[in-house]
Amino acid sequence: MYETASILFSSVMDPARVLLAVLIAGAVLLWTRWVHTGRMLIAFATLAFAGIAMMPLGAWLIAPLEDRFPSPEPLPERVHGIVVLGGATSITTSASRKQPALNANAERLTTFAALARRYPDARLIYTGGFRARSKPSITEASIAMALLADLGIEEERLTVDDSARNTIDNAQAAWSLAGPSANEVWLLVTSARHMPRAVGAFRGAGWQGIIPYPVDYLTAGNTKAELGFNLRTGLNRLRAAQHEWIGLIVYRVMGASTAIFPQP
Repeated sequence: MYETASILFSSVMDPARVLLAVLIAGAVLLWTRWVHTGRMLIAFATLAFAGIAMMPLGAWLIAPLEDRFPSPEPLPERVHGIVVLGGATSITTSASRKQPALNANAERLTTFAALARRYPDARLIYTGGFRARSKPSITEASIAMALLADLGIEEERLTVDDSARNTIDNAQAAWSLAGPSANEVWLLVTSARHMPRAVGAFRGAGWQGIIPYPVDYLTAGNTKAELGFNLRTGLNRLRAAQHEWIGLIVYRVMGASTAIFPQP
């Protein structure tokens, strides 16, 4: 139920779709007696698109998320386990091309592989359960496992959950698979903008002391340097920021997170 509602909301309230709908509505009204209203809508949508393209609005919203949990420095001498969240593979492309294909979140897997080599005795958990619609047998987990094998990670080290459909599921599945004791050191790998919501969900599932290892940054840490004109980047960042901030609120309301904006 939650997953369906989340997908529906993200689709309907996508900033690009909303502004495009406003623009089209304004154009239609130009042919009616509400010409003035139509012009106002067109002007609003045009200025909004221009503002998103020229100003780092998305970066301003994402930066607090990405800066919430810094990368651990120095890294622990010993790590008992590493958890990585799914979302780094392109399932449709992988199924069609018959080889692992990564998306913009690729650093989740590449960093996971690097950490696995750094800590050869650590347990490795991958959690992610999306499947290809055309071929349900092809899952993001199977794609990730194939890629990790190509990167030299032994299959016997990996514990895989291919049922999780959201971050709450990820946290609960990882907790069940790991069964960590209080003195164990575990790393959590996911995108930096996603880390606050992930940490909240993991703490809500029972994890205490898990160390966030954020990757896949969208901002450079200096939003003043990001002025320019790039509508696609602006919309993508605004979309990502909307998804995470709303997700933080929803998770807290649902009781799945320990705080609206979890602290380090």
